[in-house]
Amino acid sequence: MLAVALAACGDSREVGNVGVDWTGNDIAIDAVPDPDIAGVVCHLAYFNRGFIDRLQQGNWFEDPSYSALDCSVVGPITIGDIATRPGGEEIFREGRSLIWKSLRVTRVYDGANNALIYLAHAREIQQGSGKMSLSVIPLAGEHVTWSNGAPARTP
Repeated sequence: MLAVALAACGDSREVGNVGVDWTGNDIAIDAVPDPDIAGVVCHLAYFNRGFIDRLQQGNWFEDPSYSALDCSVVGPITIGDIATRPGGEEIFREGRSLIWKSLRVTRVYDGANNALIYLAHAREIQQGSGKMSLSVIPLAGEHVTWSNGAPARTP
């Protein structure tokens, strides 16, 4: 009940909600600004199951892992203190089940190609998920400021 009440409060990130069938299933679209990079916003779409679908499927506390992601430059890019290691860093996380599953967006800096890579993926405790979506922001040709100095380009 608490989860339903909190969901009813709305989410300031949500920019759209498209009904896909008569059973209450929806596709939500969130705007997710990168917290460490001004001028970049990602739009993340994901599936929310309705009450009737939950009743029919019998799985009350879980939403599917499917998602789509696209990131855009929305202004001058100012890059703060970001991880440049190959594993990147998580910039967004939202639960997709009561305990076990979450939808995440991870940012990876590609030094060799001077680009930011954003990966939307599910994380499941018992089974990994192959469901993912990718978006790339090339930094070449953009007005980019590094707050702490640009990292050395890798070959």
